[in-house]
Parts: sequence; C-alpha cells; structure tokens
Amino acid sequence: MAMEKNHSRPASQFAVAIAEAQHRQALAGYWPQFTVKGGVERLNAPPNFIFPSTQMYIPSQQVAIPGGQATVTIPANAFGPGFPPTTVQLPVSYPGQTVTTTPQLFPVPAQNVRLLDPTLSKVEGDFKWLLFDGGMRHGYSEQALGALGVAKAESRRTDLELADSVVRLYYGAVLARQLRQLGQDTQERMEATLRITETLYKEGSGTVTKADYLDNKVMVETVRSIVAPLEKNEATAQAALAYTMGLPWNATVEPTESEIPFVPYDGKLDELVATAYEFNPDWAKVDAGLRALEGEHTTAISGHYPKIALTGDLHRWWNSYDAGLSTGQNRDGWTVGAGIEIPVFDGFLTNAKVAEARARINKLKEEKMLLKEGIGLQIRDLFLGLGASEKEYKASYEAMMAARDDRDLTARAYEAGLLATEKIIRAQLQEALVSASYYKAVYEHRALQSQIDLVVGKAIRDELNDTH
Repeated sequence: MAMEKNHSRPASQFAVAIAEAQHRQALAGYWPQFTVKGGVERLNAPPNFIFPSTQMYIPSQQVAIPGGQATVTIPANAFGPGFPPTTVQLPVSYPGQTVTTTPQLFPVPAQNVRLLDPTLSKVEGDFKWLLFDGGMRHGYSEQALGALGVAKAESRRTDLELADSVVRLYYGAVLARQLRQLGQDTQERMEATLRITETLYKEGSGTVTKADYLDNKVMVETVRSIVAPLEKNEATAQAALAYTMGLPWNATVEPTESEIPFVPYDGKLDELVATAYEFNPDWAKVDAGLRALEGEHTTAISGHYPKIALTGDLHRWWNSYDAGLSTGQNRDGWTVGAGIEIPVFDGFLTNAKVAEARARINKLKEEKMLLKEGIGLQIRDLFLGLGASEKEYKASYEAMMAARDDRDLTARAYEAGLLATEKIIRAQLQEALVSASYYKAVYEHRALQSQIDLVVGKAIRDELNDTH
C-alpha cells in the first residue's frame, strides 16, 4: 500500500521522467534542425534606395568621318522664281574628315529608387545539420545519461527507504502495543496486590503494616502515570505507520501481529558487502556521477576541435510591386551551404575547462573509494549489531521467563503471608522491566535487519520490478 499511495515515490519517479526527457533533448542534437516561419509585414513606408547625384566625365576624343557621295534632293522653287519648278535630285560628293571633341562633365542627378511595396508576405524555411562537433553532442548525451542514472538511484533509494520505514514503523507499532499491554497488565497485577495488601493490613496479621500499604499504593499510582504515555505512544506509532502508507492524516493502522517474530539472520558479511557494491543506491549514484563527469570532460575537449555544419534555406514572398527588388527572380529561391568554425585562440579557456572536468572526475573517484570503505564499515557495524542483538535476545528471553516465574512464586508466597510487601512489588516491577527489555531487543533485531536491507539495496528488488 505504501508503494502505491505514498507521495514520495511518485515524486522520485517524476525526477526520473525529467532526466529521461533531458536525455532526449541531448539526443536531439544529432538530428537536422528545420524550421518554417511565415508572416505578413506592413512597413510604414516603402523601402527605397537613394542613388546619389554624381558627374560623368567624358574625355576628349576624335571621330573619323569617311568621304563618300550622297544624293541631294532640291525641292521646286528652292532658290526663288526662275529655277526649275520641279524637284531635282543631284549627286553630291564630300571628302573624308576628322572631328575632335572637347572633354566634358555631364551631371547625373540623385535618384530615389523604390524597392518594395509596404505590405510584404513571406514564408521561410531554415535548415541546419551539425555534421562534426568534436564529441560535444556525445558529451552532452553522457551527462544526461549520468543524470538519469542518479535520478534512478534516488528513486530506488526512495523505494528502499519507504520499505525500511514501513517495516520499522509496523514493528514499532507492535512494540508500542506490547509495552502498553505490559504496562496495563503490570498495573492490574499491582492493583490486585494492593487489594491483598489492604486486606492483610486491615486484618492485622502483623506481617503487613500501613507503611507497606502506602508503599504499594504509591507504586500503583506511579505505574498508572506511566501507562498513559504508553497509550499515547501506541496511537502515535499507528498514525505514523498510516502516514507512511500514504493514508490521510486522521487514519490509523493497527498491526495484526500481537508480537514481533524473531528471525535469526543467516547472511554472511563478505556476501553482504559484495552485494551492496552491486545494488546500493549510493554506489549507483557515484557510478552515474562519474559517467556524467566523463561526459562533461568530453564536451570540454570538443572545444579544441572544429565544428562543421550543413546549412540551407528556402524562401517565398509576395509583394504587389513589380520593380526594385520585387522581381520574379528574387521572390523565391533556395540556398545550400556548408560552414566550418575553427577555434584558433580563446585565452586558454578550453584548457581550463578540461582541467576542471578532469579534477572533478578525480575528486569523485577518491570519494568513491571513501564510499566503498564506508559501505563496508556500515554493513560490518550492522552485522556486528545483529550478532550482539541475538545474544541480547537470548539473555533477555531467559531473564523474562525467570522474572515471570519469580513473580508467580513471590505472589503465592505473599498471599500466604510468607514474604514482605516490598518483595512482591519488586518482583512485579522487575518482570515489567525485563519484559520491556526483551520486547525492545526483538524489535531492535528486526530493525537492524531492515537497515541492512536498506544499505545492501537488494531486499525488495523483485517486488519493485513487479510494481514498475
């Protein structure tokens, strides 16, 4: 139920989804990029081009006119009365000649050339494809994969911590119920003892005095004051368990088990440590972090290499003007090209980035060695704690059984008037304390097993795979 309803798990899974999306963003760099834009523009005035005024210089030159013969038509009466009254054509010969012109400056006035109509509609397509980048895209992809690995490790840690919390809180609620029940049983037994003490005191047998009665009454009320917080602790443990399971704040979960089962741990220390290096989420996070840093190092090195890209564009636009730039040849077309960017000198910036990335990798590798030793030491400490806990369990169990027998014998002897009141009070309190110590030892043994499962990171692998 906790795996289905606790909100921390979906939050960690969304972190994984974010990392996966970032990786897909990094992979997008391997694909060509094509964009299309379109629109209509209205200019406040038609664009123009001013051709400035100038002067055209024509140098001196000679023009040769070859000689020849031409027919001249003389109209009638051309020279007055007395000449032929009709048109006459006469042949005329002329000699060759040469004409020399003088240098001249012809002024050309400024001209305002209109280029387009103010309203322009256009559609453009832009194409880019990075062919070579020196490993930059690969580096970004590795960084994204490293971040994805970190997110998955965090998600797995959330699952493991959630399972550990449920186990410890569940058995913590069982322990709280056992302690509350133990307190109530002790209170009832001491109240019964108080009634017996009162009877013996009032009958005046001589073995029980008023001081004994008052001592017994003080202890009964003291135990009563202890039971109240135990009831509150039980309710708090059940509420905490419900919260961890993803239930509303006012929900309560009561464990069905009446006691915590004691299960001896049969794991081997070397096998646990080896398994932890395979499944521990912190170890997985470090490996993923190294992958991300290696990608950062690759990206930094790419700054030394040139970048080659293929580019192109398509365009089509519409304009009501038919002169200037608005010609059929200009209104639509395409271009294809290849570009290269070569780094020449950047003030040693790329070298510094490469050095920084390499230092980060070395730093994390050293931290990985520390983590390796830390995981082994942590598992060893928990393993030793389990061994001590098993010994404590056996000793506390024997002590509890002995305390129960002692309380039973002491109670019968006290009812027969053979023992003092303080003996029965001490026997009852001793049984309660020893029993509480036993319950606590069993709980700590189970909690240590859960902590080992958390550190090793393998305990609920199959269950998690099923739920995923």
